[in-house]
Amino acid sequence: MAYSIRHITRFGYDPPVRESVMEVRMQPRTDARQRCMTFSLGVLPQASVMVYRDFFGNMVHHFDIPGRTNAIEVDAQAIVDVTPPVDSAPDTSWTDLDAQVAKGDYWEMLLPSHFARPTDLLEKLATELRVERRDKPYELLLELNAAIYQAFDYVPESTEVHSPIDHSLESRKGVCQDFAHIMITLLRGLRIPARYVSGYLFHQDANKDRSPAGATHAWVEAYLGECGWTAFDPTNNLLASERHIRVALGRDYSDVPPTRGVFKGEPERELSVLVTVNTVDTPEPEELPPATVIRMKQFGPADQAEFDQQQQQQQ
Repeated sequence: MAYSIRHITRFGYDPPVRESVMEVRMQPRTDARQRCMTFSLGVLPQASVMVYRDFFGNMVHHFDIPGRTNAIEVDAQAIVDVTPPVDSAPDTSWTDLDAQVAKGDYWEMLLPSHFARPTDLLEKLATELRVERRDKPYELLLELNAAIYQAFDYVPESTEVHSPIDHSLESRKGVCQDFAHIMITLLRGLRIPARYVSGYLFHQDANKDRSPAGATHAWVEAYLGECGWTAFDPTNNLLASERHIRVALGRDYSDVPPTRGVFKGEPERELSVLVTVNTVDTPEPEELPPATVIRMKQFGPADQAEFDQQQQQQQ
């Protein structure tokens, strides 16, 4: 299935900021299951954009706006062809998995990371859900994927982009970013390499997805030996399918935010985000739907300070 994707991000600043440096991870990956056929990135005010691959093979676009500005807009557009995954259940045993992990270099997907680290509340959840080595790895992962879906309510804006997993564990509410971090941490505790996937989910009326259209999405990939990486979407209790469009991979969200950077100044900020995902044969809409708007509090006094400018959390 081929998809047309548009991802528009606007930052507003009052008063204007002085110099802004930003990196963007919005270009879909090209790999065995999907191919990014076209990609363009527009930046206003105009800036020279450099491109490189990060440690995890993600495409990163980097630019610097040296002058004063009260608004920055990033407009990413892509066409991506995604093939459905092989419809077969991995039959890997725990012994086979351990042997395959020992042969490879998976340490960064096994160790605790910034957002995916054990806590007392997570240990209680692991006991509640019987997260222990039993059955076969794939069967346990299917069960855990469904258990997280059932144990947590999907509530937009119930957590924030930098919220630790304990916020979601305590309230039993969250969004895809939280559920992915929780599942990753549980899997690493079982010595299953697990990584965070940032991307998009194509929505149709027939699908009963909890995550909304008009936002970025996140899910989990677990290494299951010879069959490779298998993707799970605990937000929607799905195995990742041709509707899941991969953009970036990392240990957790801190490795893959769609935008990240710094600016000089102490403005009040407003962030608006619009994501549209359509099949390529769908007519282009005459008007784009309304963007999601987030207003951010003014930061403390620091005339020359540099402040993070992060994308809103993945929904």
